Amino acid sequence: MNADPLRPRVYLAGPDIFRPDHPAVFRELKRLCSACGLEGVAPSDAHIDLAGARDDDEQARRIYQGNVDLIHSCSGVIANLQCFRGLEPDSGTVFEVGFAIALGKPVVAYGVPAGSYADRVRAARPCGTDSHGVLREQADGTEVEGRGQRLNLMLTGATPLAEDAASAVRMLARLLGAGAP
Repeated sequence: MNADPLRPRVYLAGPDIFRPDHPAVFRELKRLCSACGLEGVAPSDAHIDLAGARDDDEQARRIYQGNVDLIHSCSGVIANLQCFRGLEPDSGTVFEVGFAIALGKPVVAYGVPAGSYADRVRAARPCGTDSHGVLREQADGTEVEGRGQRLNLMLTGATPLAEDAASAVRMLARLLGAGAP
C-alpha cells in the first residue's frame, strides 16, 4: 500500500541487500527518492517473518513472495546492475527487473561498468575471433555476446542505464511524472 498517493513507490532492487551496511545504503537511496517525489521501498521493507519457517526452503519462499509482493505494490523499479560475484549482475536482481518489465512497470538501472560486456569478458578470459568475426571464449568456443551493449541485450533493451543511483532516481521520477527536479 502506498503511504502517500502523490509519491509513487519504487522498488530498490540490487545486491545491496547483501552488504553489511545495507541499512545505510537503503537510507541514502530512499533519501534520493524522496528528493525526487518518490517513495523508495527496499527489499527489507517486506518485514518477512522467518522465525516460524520450517527450513531454508520455507525461508526462501517467504523472501521470494515478500519481494514479489513489494514489486507488485510499486509503480517502478530502480535496479543496481553492478557486477556481482563475476562479470554479470546479481541473478535475483535480473529476475526482479524482468518481473517488473513483464508487469509493465518502468525500470531504470545503474551500476553498470562503462564499456561493452564483450570487452569485459575479453579482459577477464582468453577470447578470439572466429572466421565469421564472432568473439568466442577460447576454452570452449562459446560465443561472447557483442553488439556493443554494456550488458546482455535483453537487459539493455528493457531498461535505460543511468550513470549512477541519483541519475537513475531522477530518470524514473520523470518517467513516473513525479516531482523530480
